[in-house]
Amino acid sequence: MTLTTPMDWSPIWISLKTSSAATLITLAAGLAAAAWRERRTGPLMALVDGIFLLPLVLPPTVVGFFLLLLFGRNGPLGQLLLRLGATVVFSWPATVIAAAVVSFPLMYLTARAALEQVDLHYLEAARTLGASEWRLFREVALPLAWPGVLAGAILSFARALGEFGATLMLAGNIPGRTATIPIAIYFAVESDDIRRALAWCLIDVVISFALLGGLYYWAHAPAPARARLMRR
Repeated sequence: MTLTTPMDWSPIWISLKTSSAATLITLAAGLAAAAWRERRTGPLMALVDGIFLLPLVLPPTVVGFFLLLLFGRNGPLGQLLLRLGATVVFSWPATVIAAAVVSFPLMYLTARAALEQVDLHYLEAARTLGASEWRLFREVALPLAWPGVLAGAILSFARALGEFGATLMLAGNIPGRTATIPIAIYFAVESDDIRRALAWCLIDVVISFALLGGLYYWAHAPAPARARLMRR
């Protein structure tokens, strides 16, 4: 079988742009949620963890359906956006929202695990010197936990890059706007264009290997090399 039409490369840029934006959102939200959760205990925290991790265990289409209920024209957030003269469904921001929601649990889990590994003696020493909780987090806990946080960001980027079900439900397949690489693969197979689907799969594999290579290098790089990368 041959490519029936010229190759449209826009899914690459849409996927990379979407994954980058989603990773920035999940990095900020995941860190904030992990730091907030770390300071709290009690039976209700199990429910909080369940809510934060729900997108990890639900099928992506279910996540996309719930997002559609929220951001659709009849949904609470959708109606609010309509009053402001905006809409999200079937737009590029919808791809970012879908990717951020499904990748958030990975960022939350890794950030929380990294913060839990911080030696409490450093935190107590900083408190005795009069450091505020915000300064304690920003200047002590976060630098010590940063390798784990960065690993979570890379995993979140990879998860966002491969997102399909929730994106298709909320953003649809609009060439040049919301058609990411996974969506391009699906519709290439649907149209029996196997060579095009294979080409997109190979591109996705190359990007994923690059991400895994970066994660491996970071995990095994000497401490001075990691410090130089963080300063950049």
